[in-house]
Amino acid sequence: MRLCIARTWDGRPVEPAEQAVLELEVDATSVRLTVDAPYHGDPRPPASPGRLDRLWEHEVVELFLLGADDRYLEVELGPHGHYLVLVLAGRRQVERQALLIEYAAEITGRRWRGWARLPRAYLPPRVERGNAYAIHGVGAARRYLACFPVPGERPDFHRLEAFGPLLLV
Repeated sequence: MRLCIARTWDGRPVEPAEQAVLELEVDATSVRLTVDAPYHGDPRPPASPGRLDRLWEHEVVELFLLGADDRYLEVELGPHGHYLVLVLAGRRQVERQALLIEYAAEITGRRWRGWARLPRAYLPPRVERGNAYAIHGVGAARRYLACFPVPGERPDFHRLEAFGPLLLV
C-alpha cells in the first residue's frame, strides 16, 4: 500500500517537491514501512537516534492505522533515526507506549528515506482506515500535511472520522 502525503492538513494541494510518500507491506509477522520525504533541515532532536517521546515536535512523517472500536496505532518516523510508536484505545487515549521497533533513516541532499519494521501484533484488530501526515518547519513556518485532509479550525491528526479507507492484507 502506498500513501501520498500531498495536501495541507485542511486539504489544499502542495507542490510535488514538498510531498512525502509512505509505503506499507504487511506479512504474517510484521509491518514494514518505507518513507521517502523532502528533508527540510529542521533542528535535530537533542537525543540519540531511537525511541523519542514527543517526536511530533520535530520534522516527522506519521502513520495512523485505525481498527475496530476506535483502537489505533500511531507510528512517527524522523529523518535523524528517531521514532515513536503508540497504541491507542479511543481518541488520544494511550494504551501502550515506549514500544520498540527496528528503524533506520538516511538523509541524502534535500530528501530523506526511512525504513521501519514493527511486529504485526502492534496493529489493532480489523484495520480498515488510516491516515498519514508530515510535519516540518519551525515557529510560524510550521507546516502540517496530510494524505486525507482533517478539516477543522487547526490541525488535529487524531480526528478519526477523517481517516480514509485502507486495505491491509
